[in-house]
Amino acid sequence: MKVLVATSNKGKISEISQILSGTGISILTPQEAGLRLDVEEDGETFEANAVLKAHAWRRASGYPTLADDSGLCVDALAGRPGVRTARFAGDDATDQENYELLLKLMEGITDRKAHFMCAVALSISDDIVITAFGRCDGVILHEAIGEGGFGYDPVFGDSETGKSFAQLSDNEKNTRSHRSRALISLKQKLEEQGLIEHI
Repeated sequence: MKVLVATSNKGKISEISQILSGTGISILTPQEAGLRLDVEEDGETFEANAVLKAHAWRRASGYPTLADDSGLCVDALAGRPGVRTARFAGDDATDQENYELLLKLMEGITDRKAHFMCAVALSISDDIVITAFGRCDGVILHEAIGEGGFGYDPVFGDSETGKSFAQLSDNEKNTRSHRSRALISLKQKLEEQGLIEHI
């Protein structure tokens, strides 16, 4: 069963591939499919953006397509950066520029509660799209810690392990992450509804 993953983010592709290994789902990347597509993520929620991307890439490729939209929501910043997580410091901002802006905005703030949220959408046809969600709670650290991961991982302290996401091994992160939980939920939905047969 071949499914296109609608991202060029190597970190996401690796994480999704590891989580879905052994399910019978074969991951196809945009590079392997020879596709480049720029989908405007103008939805107001993570779910809306995930569905937009999944439908657009499926129509362009002809393959069932898995897309996600995820982000960091900080309580003290009224849920920001939220849907603008990847563009928090500007449309072309690097991961480091994004999390350094976050650390600056959090200076002097004692309430550092935050959570990662992920919505995944699998577009099978115009009429069939399956969505699922995952969440991971933690805190914003006072400085970047760890060498692994990507995005805001160095400044997100996982509430259960006491480590930053950038300090976790791939296996540890894949059992804890918001994306992992969303993908596991999606797999369960596919099995329960018998929709894997459509792929």
